Amino acid sequence: MTVLSRINSPADLKGLSSPELTQLAEELREFLIVSCSDTGGHIGAGLGVVELTIALHYAFDTPRDQLVWDVGHQGYPHKVLTGRRDRMGTLRQEGGLSGFLKRSESEYDAFGAGHAATSISAALGIAAGRDLNHDDFKVVAIIGDGSMGSGLAYEGLNNAGASGSDIVVVLNDNEMSIAPNVGAMHKYLTSVQRNPLYNRLRGSIGHIFEQYAKGKGPLHDLGAIVKKVEESVKALLTPGVLFEEMGFRYFGPIDGHDTDGMIETFKAVRAFKGPRLVHVITQKGRGFPAGEHGEKWHALPPGHDPATGKLLKASSAKPNYTTVFGKGLAELMAEDGSLVAITAAMPTGTGTHLVQKAYPARFFDVGIAEGHAVTFASGMATQGVRPVVAIYSTFLQRGFDSIVHDTAIQHLPVVFCLDRAGLVGEDGETHAGLYDIAYMLAIPHMTVTAPASGSELIGLLRTAMAHTDNPFSIRYPRDAAPDLVPAAGEIAAVPYGTWDVLRRGTDEVAVLAVGTMVQEAMSAAETLSAEGLDVTVVNCRFLKPLDQLSLAALLHDHKQLLVVEEGTVVNGFGAYLASVVEQMEPTVRVVAHGVPDRVVYAASRARQLAQCGLDAAGIAAKVRAMHDVEAMAG
Repeated sequence: MTVLSRINSPADLKGLSSPELTQLAEELREFLIVSCSDTGGHIGAGLGVVELTIALHYAFDTPRDQLVWDVGHQGYPHKVLTGRRDRMGTLRQEGGLSGFLKRSESEYDAFGAGHAATSISAALGIAAGRDLNHDDFKVVAIIGDGSMGSGLAYEGLNNAGASGSDIVVVLNDNEMSIAPNVGAMHKYLTSVQRNPLYNRLRGSIGHIFEQYAKGKGPLHDLGAIVKKVEESVKALLTPGVLFEEMGFRYFGPIDGHDTDGMIETFKAVRAFKGPRLVHVITQKGRGFPAGEHGEKWHALPPGHDPATGKLLKASSAKPNYTTVFGKGLAELMAEDGSLVAITAAMPTGTGTHLVQKAYPARFFDVGIAEGHAVTFASGMATQGVRPVVAIYSTFLQRGFDSIVHDTAIQHLPVVFCLDRAGLVGEDGETHAGLYDIAYMLAIPHMTVTAPASGSELIGLLRTAMAHTDNPFSIRYPRDAAPDLVPAAGEIAAVPYGTWDVLRRGTDEVAVLAVGTMVQEAMSAAETLSAEGLDVTVVNCRFLKPLDQLSLAALLHDHKQLLVVEEGTVVNGFGAYLASVVEQMEPTVRVVAHGVPDRVVYAASRARQLAQCGLDAAGIAAKVRAMHDVEAMAG
C-alpha cells in the first residue's frame, strides 16, 4: 500500500515518520502529474507546494485552524490531502471538483478565490471574526510572491501588521506568478537568494555556531553571540527587515521542499501570537518530467502527455482570438510607432507575448496589478502614446474605478482589449467574463465593441487607433475565431458606430446579435427558415454608440427585437437597447437574451452556452417563444 493511499484527511499525516512524509511528497507529486494529464489544470503551482502543503496540514490543526490559499492554483495538493483524492479525475468538469478552492466543496476550504492577492485580507477578516467570537484557532494565508505585487496584498499586509492580530502569512516565493514576476518586490525577494555576501556569511557563521553552540561557559556564550550576529546580518541583507517594519515577525527564508524543516518552523510559529510571516522558497513545477517549470507548465489542457506536456491529439482548430489579437497587434505596431501594449502578468494568456518578442521596448508587463495597468496606460496617453491594455474581462473588473476616474473622465484614448469575455468553460465561475458589457456601457465616453470574427477584431483595432478623443473597448471570447484571418495590412478599419445587417428577413422578429452570438444567430436563422420563419440577423458590433440609422430601419420593419449577448442579461446590451427603443418606438418589443442572473459553474464552453440558451437551438427556441407570445396577445 502506498503512503498516499493511506491519507484520507490531514489527521492521517500526524502518525507518519519523516521518511514516510518524504515518500508521500513523491507519490503526491506523481499523482498530480498523471491526474492532470487527463483533466488539464493549473499544474505548475501545485507541484511547487507539495511539501509546503504537507507541512502546513501536519503542523496546524486543520480544519479548525484555517488555511486561506491565494488564487487556488496552489490548492491541488490541498484537495488531495483533504479527502478529495478519488474525485480528482473530475477536476474542472461539470459537476466535478472546482479548479480553485471553494467553500461549498470542503470544510477545509476556508475561503474561495480564483483571482490573486485576496488571501491576506480574507485571512485577516477571518481572524477578526474569530476574535469577536472569542475563539482561539489559528489562521494562515498562503500567498505567492507574484501576488505580492498586487495592491490588495499590500493593503492586507499593512492592515494586518498594524492590527497586531494573531495571523500567519506564508509567502510562497517561487519567482513566478504565471509569467516571470516583475516589479520591485520581486527584485527585493530574489535578492536574498542571489546575495553572495549573505550566503557566504551565513555559511561561515553557521559553521562557527555549530562548533561552539554545544559548548559550555565562554564557548557557549561565543556561540550565542555568533548567532546574534547572523540574525543581524540576515536582517540587513534579507527581505525580513521590510516585513518587520510592517509589523510582522519574520521567519526565513526557508527551503520549501524540506518537509521536516518546515514542520519544525510551523510548529514554532504556531505557538506565537501576533502577525508572523514565513518566507518559503519553492520551485514552481517541481518534478514535472519535461524538466521546465516556467510559464509553459503553469496550466495544461486535458489529454496531454504527462512526460512532455504536449497534447496527445493535435488540434486542427482555427487560431483562437487570443492569437489573432496578439499577431494582429504586433503587425499594427509595425505601422504605428505610437502604439504600445500593456498587460498585467499575462503576456501569453493575452497574446501580447508576440508583441513582447517583436517590440520589447514597447511592451509593458506591470504584474498582477490591473488597476495600476489602467492608470499607467492613462498616464502614457497624456503624452501622445497609444496604449493597448490587454487584460482578461474578469480581471479588468478590478480596474473599474481606474477606468472611470483615470481614463474616461479625462477623455484619454486608451484601448481596452478584453480577452476571455463571456463564458470560459472549465475555468468556471471565478474567471467568467460576464459583466464587462454592463460596466463598460455605464462609463461615459466609452466606445464598446464586440467583433464577430478574427478579421473584425483586427478591423476594430484599426478603428480604435483612429479614435483619439476617448477610450475604446473590444471584447472577444476564449474560443477559436470562425475565420482564417489575413495579415493586418489587408484588413480595413470598421466604420465607426456601424452595424452589419447579415440577413434581411420578412418576419416580424429581428435578431440583434453581439460578438460570439452572430454565428449562432445565423445558424438559428437557417433552422427557423426551414420552418417558415424568415428572421433578420444583425451583427451589432458597436454596442455604444448605437448605429442609429440601422436601428431606425429595424424599428420600422419589425415588431420585435431579440437581443442576444454572451454576457449578463442584467443591465446588459439588451437592457440598454430596450431603454433606447422605448423612447424611439414604444410599440416595438425588445427581448433581452443573455446569461441569466446566476452563477454559471464549470463545464465545457459549448455546454455552458447551451445551458444559457445561447447556442443556435436556444436562440431559435427564443424566437419561437416570441411568436407564441405575440400570437396569444393577438
